[in-house]
This record gives sequence, structure tokens and C-alpha cells, in this order.
Amino acid sequence: MSVSPALVDLSRLYQTEFVRSARAVGVLWAVCTLCFAIIQVVVLVQPSWIGTGDTRHQGVGRAPPSGTLGLFEVCVESDWPVPDCRGGLSSLSPLPSFQSVAVLVGVSLWAVWTSVLCLCLFRFCSAATVYKICAWLQLTAGFCLALACLLFPDSWESPEMRALCGDSVGSFSPGNCSVHWAYILAILGVLDAGILATLAFVLANRQDALLPPDAKDG
Repeated sequence: MSVSPALVDLSRLYQTEFVRSARAVGVLWAVCTLCFAIIQVVVLVQPSWIGTGDTRHQGVGRAPPSGTLGLFEVCVESDWPVPDCRGGLSSLSPLPSFQSVAVLVGVSLWAVWTSVLCLCLFRFCSAATVYKICAWLQLTAGFCLALACLLFPDSWESPEMRALCGDSVGSFSPGNCSVHWAYILAILGVLDAGILATLAFVLANRQDALLPPDAKDG
């Protein structure tokens, strides 16, 4: 049974438009992957996971400290414009209470930057294979980051947290402090990793159908 030339031309037209839209989605996915990798760096290095709230001192006794805390650094406001910070990423030594959290964020950072480097494989491997590799790496990054976000509140009962947030601090109880933007950014990173991984799996499963037969053979 022969197919009419009009149907063949219409099928090729739909396939061409489908390929173009898939490439556009793939480019958007790659850009969002790079943005996610940059967010991971910011989450790791910024000392803004926890910070003191806007508490007013009544004038009796010593004023409570004001500052922020991250995985590697504690910064307390001083009389100088620059806060007094202890620790830092340069020492490659996280705060003792947050070592496991820092390791999980570091593994997540490694996984997402590996997925960024895997984008170069599009020139050497099939697109479906590259999408699947990146999807599994992004799932790994999201899983490790989710574990870090769950373990971080459980590690609040530490000397660094008590010095900054008062004696009322405990596991899942920040005392006089509250979560800051770096921790919220980490939670959003978990959602971002899940969305990117899902999109990568969808693009991988549909890649063979998007390409014309001669492109598959070549």
C-alpha cells in the first residue's frame, strides 16, 4: 500500500517542527542545568543558612550576638562594617557539627557539575545516552541535597548554634535564629534537580522518535 506524497510531506513537516521544538527545550534544559550548578556553589560557600532574628535588646545585661552561620563559616556582626567571621571554605574544613551536611552538599555539587561537563558528550555520543547520564547525575545531586537539607536542622544542637542563637536552640529548634536564604535556596535546588532530571528522561525517551531515520543511522 503506497502512501500519498502529500501525507509524506506533511509527516516530514511535523517531524521537522518537532525536532526544532525538542532542540529548543534541550537548550533551555542545558542553561537551567548550568544555573543549577552555579546555585550549588552559592549554597555551599555562603554563610547564610541560619541567621539571628530581629530581636530587641531590653538594655539589661549583654546584648545577644547578631550574625549568620553556614556550613564552613560563622559570621558575627561587629563595630566594623565587615562582620567578624570564623572559618571559611579556604580551610576546606566545615564546622564540626555540619561535616556530614557539607559532605552531602559537596557530593551534590560534584554530581551536578559532572552533568554540566557531560554536555560536551553530545558531539561524541547519542543524545539519548547523554540525557540519561545527566538525568541520573541530577537525581543523585537532588537526593544528596535533600538529605543535607534534612540533616541540617538535626545538627542545630551544637556549640556554634548555641553561641549565636542562645541556649534554647535544639534539634529542629533554631532558638533565637531563623533559616536564611541559602538554606531556602538549597531546598529550591532539590526541586530544581527533580524537574531537570525528569525533563532529561523525557528528552532521552523521545529522542529516537524525534530524529529522522537517516540521522539515526548516521
